[in-house]
Amino acid sequence: MKLKIETTNTKVPPETLILQDTFVYKDDYVAKSFDFPIGKPNAKGYYNAQKFGKNNHLGDDWNGLKGGNSDLGDSIYAIANGYVSFAEDIDSGWGNVIRIIHKLDNGKEIESLYAHCDTILVKKNQWLKKGDLIGTIGNAGGIYYAHLHLEIRDETNLSIGAGYSNNTKGYLDPTEFIKNHRK
Repeated sequence: MKLKIETTNTKVPPETLILQDTFVYKDDYVAKSFDFPIGKPNAKGYYNAQKFGKNNHLGDDWNGLKGGNSDLGDSIYAIANGYVSFAEDIDSGWGNVIRIIHKLDNGKEIESLYAHCDTILVKKNQWLKKGDLIGTIGNAGGIYYAHLHLEIRDETNLSIGAGYSNNTKGYLDPTEFIKNHRK
């Protein structure tokens, strides 16, 4: 099995984007269930400020209930077992970005993307379990109020994109996906 993640962002070296045989010997890292990435496990203390599809938004923006930068530095957790395929600062309004590949029970692979992180606490090629601490909520260097932009993609080779598009091919509604894949 080979995975390839392509990007149009020139700050991402191509050698970091190819994953090979990631789950062949790692059956214990198959994603059997999902939880929210903040307010573990039920998003307690947070609200979805900009939902998937609203204004062509391709993810969910999670903010602390107190607003502003009140959630700056709060913990971000892996939504499920998986493999870190990318973890670095790409600037351009995205800031620190973490991408995790998840293999489902049915063999399908999906990707979760966490953007605007203040800190990244994982490394490329690291294996994770659901609920592992992966980073902290940020504001992309002060461009936005602190929040977590979360995307779930059912195509693992999509470019980083712009976060907004009227074409949602390859993207899933994060909240609905998590709600439908909890145990």
